[in-house]
Amino acid sequence: MKLSIVIVNYNVRFFLELCLLSVQKACEGIAAEIIVVDNCSSDDSCRMVRNLFPDVHLLENQDNVGFAIANNQGVAMAKGTYVLVLNPDTVVKEFTFSDILDFADKQENFGALGVQLIDGTGAFLPESKRGIPTIKASLSKIIGTNSASGTYYANHLERDETGSVEILVGAFMLMKTAVYRSVGGFDEDYFMYGEDIDLSYKLLKSGRQNFYLGAASVIHFKGESTRKDVRYLKHFHKAMRIFYKKHFQKNFLYNFFANLGIQLWFLLKYVQLSDPKIILKERQNVLYIGDKKISIDKQMARKLKFVKFSSFKQLEKHILKNDVQEVWFDEAYLSYDKIIDLIGILHNKNLIFKIHSNGTNYVIGSNSSDGRGEIIGLTASQTVAEV
Repeated sequence: MKLSIVIVNYNVRFFLELCLLSVQKACEGIAAEIIVVDNCSSDDSCRMVRNLFPDVHLLENQDNVGFAIANNQGVAMAKGTYVLVLNPDTVVKEFTFSDILDFADKQENFGALGVQLIDGTGAFLPESKRGIPTIKASLSKIIGTNSASGTYYANHLERDETGSVEILVGAFMLMKTAVYRSVGGFDEDYFMYGEDIDLSYKLLKSGRQNFYLGAASVIHFKGESTRKDVRYLKHFHKAMRIFYKKHFQKNFLYNFFANLGIQLWFLLKYVQLSDPKIILKERQNVLYIGDKKISIDKQMARKLKFVKFSSFKQLEKHILKNDVQEVWFDEAYLSYDKIIDLIGILHNKNLIFKIHSNGTNYVIGSNSSDGRGEIIGLTASQTVAEV
């Protein structure tokens, strides 16, 4: 078997379904398996997986054991030469897996591979490629002096470029399964956050090289798994303490300033923080791109226009002319590949995006990197007009 995809889930049933639908398409033509490890979700995530994805290997934990332990459980089950650690709030293109495997097969001393991640608005997520978070690098990020060549973020590479980086994000990390196991996988001292930094660093110390493949883009809704609330701050604060203690213990003075810097970061972010809610704009003009027949509540139906288009320029012209505020993509009409590309291209139009996957009765999306997403239920009826 070539590839094992390990997805750790916790209470994101609808985003997990969207993720699995896209993953299944990306697995076509590849000897692959999908492993979902559920961390005791209180929603119906597990029932959904059992009913809709019977070929997926499902491990149901009786407690929330955290991201690191759950991924290690999944990789322990993996039979693939490669293992992909993937967040449940992601959407991949149809050829994502074949592209990353082709790249990985050609590398010597291969450690891990990450890709270009965009959020639900199409904004590039700079944590897709990072440097080692030394005290100096972290301080430069806090005070806004990260250089063009990059210290905290790997700015020596443009978002669309490919090359070596030091640190990758755990939302999407491809490794050889044997290598993952040889370095001990994710360090289980971390509950959530920081374990991807730790694993990337362990791979570097083992003499291997980590890569960023900018040509491959993946949606990471992020607000579903990485909410910027006080709980997140506490977990990340603890993770950074663990990381510095394990890898950068030098002397009393250095340790003092490292701990002081972590504490100052926590206090600064705590003051800045407000618990993000679902971000919703008042919808006036919503565009549904596709040919599926759907219906929604009467109030929403009055704002929804159904179209098909033959070119991006035609779509862009329609959006500008009609002051469109939100776009829904029909995956039965457009591929995930095309949808992800369009979301990235239309990012600067200040639009909200939703995806309607074939066979589902809802549209789903996230309006920011920090807030929770939105799910709108659909039923069958309506017609489509050609533009």
